[in-house]
Amino acid sequence: MEKLTIVKVGGKIVEEVESLNQLLTDFKSISGNKILVHGGGRSATAIAAKLGVETTMVEGRRVTDKEMLDVVTMVYGGLVNKNIVAGLQAKGCNAVGLTGADMDIIRSIKRPVKEIDYGYVGDVMDVNTRELSLLMEQGVTPVIAPLTHDGKGQLLNTNADTIASELAIALSENYKVFLVYCFEKDGVLSNPEDNSSLILEIDTELYKQYKADGTIGEGMIPKLDNAFMALSSGVTEVIITNAKNLTRPQQRGTVVRK
Repeated sequence: MEKLTIVKVGGKIVEEVESLNQLLTDFKSISGNKILVHGGGRSATAIAAKLGVETTMVEGRRVTDKEMLDVVTMVYGGLVNKNIVAGLQAKGCNAVGLTGADMDIIRSIKRPVKEIDYGYVGDVMDVNTRELSLLMEQGVTPVIAPLTHDGKGQLLNTNADTIASELAIALSENYKVFLVYCFEKDGVLSNPEDNSSLILEIDTELYKQYKADGTIGEGMIPKLDNAFMALSSGVTEVIITNAKNLTRPQQRGTVVRK
């Protein structure tokens, strides 16, 4: 099986020129097949505020009404995605920017209303691996924004960590998939303000414990939920690390174990 590296980048990394430039340089140097999945939540929140659109988050997930859907479509599918693609082209990495609607690569259903109405948020139902494989066979690197569609003309906001995990699971049938979640911290920290509190390895039991006592919260919850789901569904390895460590395998961050 060929190797495939899926890198999901979020946090400040994609919104600051210097850190994004370094990330793209490092990403370009990854050998073999690769896919970049990006967030951009801080930019979406900032632009929403300028437009007078209120932001509501629940456990790191964005509640998306019609106005917020317009904002995230503009920011994720436009501003952030095309900046990344242009940056990769400048470094000699032939990239194409996609949402889930492009080439029908990711279909979702609107999340059912339970305790919380998340609005126009999609839960992934199907990943079209054929189109992605064809692109990579032609030497094209997919850059995927966290937007999906329902096949009936409706775009849906979908958590970028979830998209990375769902892509990794679907593509693990044809590739040996390594999934890397990277951001501005060194990995999963027991104290988010202290980089020296890095948790080198985490398994499901430790995760339950840390979640129950509040050590882990907010945006790290969907990241770890998706990491464990990926590992249990055929993905070879999942690492959560600092974007600076992409080309430094000895600095592995947090290794997620079954």
